[in-house]
Amino acid sequence: MRAIERIAPAGAAARWRFGIVVAAALPAIVGWSAMRLIGRRGVRGLVGGAIALDLAFALRTLLGRAAEVRAALDRNDVDQARALLAMHLVSRDTSDLAPGEIAGATIESVAENLSDGVIAPWLWFAAAGAPGALAYRTMNTLDSMWGYRTALYAELGYGAAHLDDIANLIPARVTAAAICAAAFAGGHAGSAIETWRRDGGATESPNAGQPMAAMAGALGVTLTKRGAYRLGTGREPGPEDITAAIAIARRAAVVTGGALLFAMLASEARA
Repeated sequence: MRAIERIAPAGAAARWRFGIVVAAALPAIVGWSAMRLIGRRGVRGLVGGAIALDLAFALRTLLGRAAEVRAALDRNDVDQARALLAMHLVSRDTSDLAPGEIAGATIESVAENLSDGVIAPWLWFAAAGAPGALAYRTMNTLDSMWGYRTALYAELGYGAAHLDDIANLIPARVTAAAICAAAFAGGHAGSAIETWRRDGGATESPNAGQPMAAMAGALGVTLTKRGAYRLGTGREPGPEDITAAIAIARRAAVVTGGALLFAMLASEARA
């Protein structure tokens, strides 16, 4: 992707067209290559599919990074917490975030990346096998590199950002529903559902706010980004809420993974 970026044309209209072509072609090439190399049947399909799925999602890494931020806040090392947050979890400027904002941004990242980095690849794998999971991962990575409204990427990243929005329409809402289901364990499912319903569309992205709003309701906190959005009506989050968000995300992943596995096995049995 960096190599492709280096050969992008200079003019705004040309960069816009170039970005759309790359956003459509690169995932298609990756998916087609996976289909030719791996397939969906036999031992090669089973082993290759397992490897591809493992490459396509990162639940352990996501939750581990969030736990590192929590540990830094517990030590009152705010500078380290800001650095870890910026390095691993968010693209926003973290240099002047207060501890509550750091905790909130970490929780938001757990919720959003549970969708983008875990449940969405699983859904695409269930729908289209390894080619689907790897094509989705390509789309999402391209968006994470180009999908910014800056002078450098406004035109180049247009296609990547919009294609990623389409690819995540269903996964984001499945993730929000899974977070609500996971909140039953703490007795906060009603608040999660209500906050999701009310605030899920409050973010500029059509998808990011869905799981983040559900998580805010599940935890009973308010998640804010300065000048952008406010999700929930509860208290300011603290370090302990990061741990609670990690637990909810883990349960939501188990719920979703179990449901998808059951559906896939049922489909194979009928076939």
